[in-house]
Amino acid sequence: TGSKPVSPQGIEIDEKTIVSSSGALTLSKVPKKLLVIGAGYIGIEMATVWSRLGAKVEVIDALPNILNGMDGEIVSKFKSILKKQGITFTLGSSLKQIKENKSGLMATIFDEKNSKESKIGCDILLVAIGRQPNTENLGIESLGIIKTEMGHIDVDEKFETNIPGIFAIGDVIEGPMLAHKAEEDGVAAVELMAGIAGHVDYGLIPGIVYTYPEIAYVGKTEDQLKTDGHSFKKSVFPFLANSRARATGHTDGLVKLLADSQTDKLLGAHIIGSDAGNLIHEICAAMAFGAAAEDIARTCHGHPTMNEAIKEAALGLGTGAIHI
Repeated sequence: TGSKPVSPQGIEIDEKTIVSSSGALTLSKVPKKLLVIGAGYIGIEMATVWSRLGAKVEVIDALPNILNGMDGEIVSKFKSILKKQGITFTLGSSLKQIKENKSGLMATIFDEKNSKESKIGCDILLVAIGRQPNTENLGIESLGIIKTEMGHIDVDEKFETNIPGIFAIGDVIEGPMLAHKAEEDGVAAVELMAGIAGHVDYGLIPGIVYTYPEIAYVGKTEDQLKTDGHSFKKSVFPFLANSRARATGHTDGLVKLLADSQTDKLLGAHIIGSDAGNLIHEICAAMAFGAAAEDIARTCHGHPTMNEAIKEAALGLGTGAIHI
């Protein structure tokens, strides 16, 4: 089951010159020019992999920015890092046509804002416009199992479908399509079957973008808090001021913490950094226990470590960071 890549209408993925993320991992050589359609997590991950291997990479997306839904400040900083790495972006534009020619592929790109078409040549076209639940050919229709409009299997709070005794978890139900989310679903579903109080807090599922540097986050974004009218405070601490990052040459990035302006309770964390995917779990655990920023600020962190940047960001929500 799980999920599968979404393919644009009229574009056939052959996994040779027009590839999905799976095909992009099995290319026999580094392309001279890689054109990535889709600036979501998978598209950006693949873009950075092949850029570092020597390909010239351009990313196309119909949306006005990359990594839709992520904290705006983080996206802005991260995009500038990617541009320094040589990756180029054509945003607010969509792929209209792809044709094969003597030198490779020729893509027709339509600029939505200016209503103009342009041509871009490439060796490989990577399609990464999203994933969809893989619920076809499972025989669920014959059982009368209900699916949502988006094709997910509809389940209740116990992960049970409308047919008693049949359960579903992971990518085939609504929610982030992440392996660790699916694992939590599975544990909770089995616990509930056994009469144990299984539960998944979807507000504390970390998201990680496996690029270089990595991005990791948990909880609310600054944009979401503003939309919700939630009074908050924020602190940003750059890895440029972290001794471990300076010693190892991994100074690109920052730690951003968001907390309630009255109670100091942590509401969200967003990290760009070489080890962000590991660092975020300190915040996940803290938020699971309803920690305040001061709880992290007053926790002794080993020196020199990247984690000290989290402590410094937490201090920034109170009396102020020490090393900046």
